[in-house]
Amino acid sequence: MKSGLYARDQLRTGELNIMLRQDYPRPQFVRKDWMSLNGEWEFEFDDHNKGRSENWNEGKQAFSRRIQVPFAFQSQLSGIADSNFHDNVWYKRTFDIPENFTGKRLLLHFGAVDYEASVWVNGKLVVRHEGGHTPFHADITDALLEGSNVLTVQAIDYSRDVTLPRGKQFWQEQSAQIFYTRTTGIWQSVWLEAVAPVHLQKVRLTPDIDRNEIKVTAHLQREQTDPRDWDAQDVRLRVHIAYQGEQLSEDEYRIGGRTETRTIGLHTFNEHGLGRLWSPEHPNLYDIHFTVLVDGVPVDEVDSYFGMRKISIEQGKLFLNNRPYYMKLVLDQGYFPDGNLTPPSDEAIRRDVELTKEMGFNGARKHQKIEDPRYLYWCDQLGLLVWGEMANAYDFSEQYVAQVTREWQEALERDYNHPCVVVWVPLNESWGVPHILTSKEQQYHALSMYYLTKSLDSTRPVISNDGWEMVQTDLYNIHDYEWRREVLEERYRSRENAVSALPGSRNLSVGGYHYEGQPILITEFGGIGYKKSDWEGWGYSGAENDEDFARRLHAVVQPLLNSPVVEGFCYTQLTDVEQEINGLLTYDRQPKMPMEQIRAIIEGQYPSSAGE
Repeated sequence: MKSGLYARDQLRTGELNIMLRQDYPRPQFVRKDWMSLNGEWEFEFDDHNKGRSENWNEGKQAFSRRIQVPFAFQSQLSGIADSNFHDNVWYKRTFDIPENFTGKRLLLHFGAVDYEASVWVNGKLVVRHEGGHTPFHADITDALLEGSNVLTVQAIDYSRDVTLPRGKQFWQEQSAQIFYTRTTGIWQSVWLEAVAPVHLQKVRLTPDIDRNEIKVTAHLQREQTDPRDWDAQDVRLRVHIAYQGEQLSEDEYRIGGRTETRTIGLHTFNEHGLGRLWSPEHPNLYDIHFTVLVDGVPVDEVDSYFGMRKISIEQGKLFLNNRPYYMKLVLDQGYFPDGNLTPPSDEAIRRDVELTKEMGFNGARKHQKIEDPRYLYWCDQLGLLVWGEMANAYDFSEQYVAQVTREWQEALERDYNHPCVVVWVPLNESWGVPHILTSKEQQYHALSMYYLTKSLDSTRPVISNDGWEMVQTDLYNIHDYEWRREVLEERYRSRENAVSALPGSRNLSVGGYHYEGQPILITEFGGIGYKKSDWEGWGYSGAENDEDFARRLHAVVQPLLNSPVVEGFCYTQLTDVEQEINGLLTYDRQPKMPMEQIRAIIEGQYPSSAGE
């Protein structure tokens, strides 16, 4: 993998703009007619809040800086690298419409802008969006001019507001403790897409491995079409499904409104019920191609994929595809030395997935971050379970409830189709609900997030509050940074011991809820600090050398593997991050000890004598 230093060198030579983040941003919903708007934009800080009064939105104002989109100005790869507070920023660039887009509607997409975004094309407001981690788009067709067009974006952040859904972004200028450098403005890809007036807006794919069926819910967009005229058009959707090049199904049906659902039997042979199912060990994927036809003429085509996968809970055990499955996860913060929250390249994203698997893990808990869709794509393709987690606020307010609820719904909608995503985590460690032990309002909020998630996705387990102070929850998750092997062995030798311990000095259940036989997982543990690079920092316990690191790692992993009641774990963490040096890898993704040694420990194959 190319390091962050490589990326900086490329930035200096100008080559980065060509090779960086030009991959298709939404790999589960692909159209051929698209154009990346990543690269160099004009940029300006608006610390005195004069942009609106001086009509910067009209696109006539020359900005004094240049920035590499999609990197936030706080990052090295943006070309600016300023960690000071600048909560009001402006972007501008021009673009020409490709000839093959002529005669179509033009959609402008943003992967994520932190936190509030207002977007103008040629001085005309086309969209506003609130929420720093989820995508949005606008049909900009009616704002376009012949020749060059001017795109202007204002992003407003609230760096000191601790009730804002923010994840690990610190509310002080310099990162410290468990909090990291902030992200303001555009931090995921920007692109244009050409579509017909009648086109597929989104699809929802729900596999049923017990019936060997895929349920397809298609949402159609009919731009500038009077609903009274819909019956005059014969709009049909053709669905073509293939597996490894072999056609399995082709179905065509009429869509009379905006939404239509069909269940398609796959009629495939699954050896012992497992042959074509998706799992980390066998990431089998089906290709699915959609064609929208109006009066028999194809007007829109979209390529996607899905995996036949089932996650369930049976008698207190986690099942994957109807068989018990032990989850060996690693906590992954999704930060990079030069890009912060934004991965420097698609290669870097893929390499993180590969490294995770090479160390013996079968999954990752993406911690306090709604991850780039291309990360989920590579987890789908290569086989890695993902726990999807909301970027939480730190304190509670009525405004926070509205903000986090809205943004979480957008995240669920965006990532529903990914087979790799198997668990939802709307809240972590009482972030955003710091008084949940005694506050009925905060207990109700956690409960509402649990049931809201279940109402939007009944196919995946939901944790109401990962780590402690849970209300209703599908999994009973405990955070435990104990480092002594004998203590862990005693604590997790029985369910009674596990659910009565208070490793974080917090009650595991609140609000009248109690342990009810759910699967028990240790979803944060370890955190062994070991300095193996120039980074200075801390960990929950410290190793002095490679041998000591291996011994300490084995001492915390083996008791969980030996436990008769623990159904899985999540080790803290994949990499060092800023001031934290408790990763299995350094911040620039170098292993702190041989990969095969880490893998042996995670898989329980490490010699016991070596860990003494």
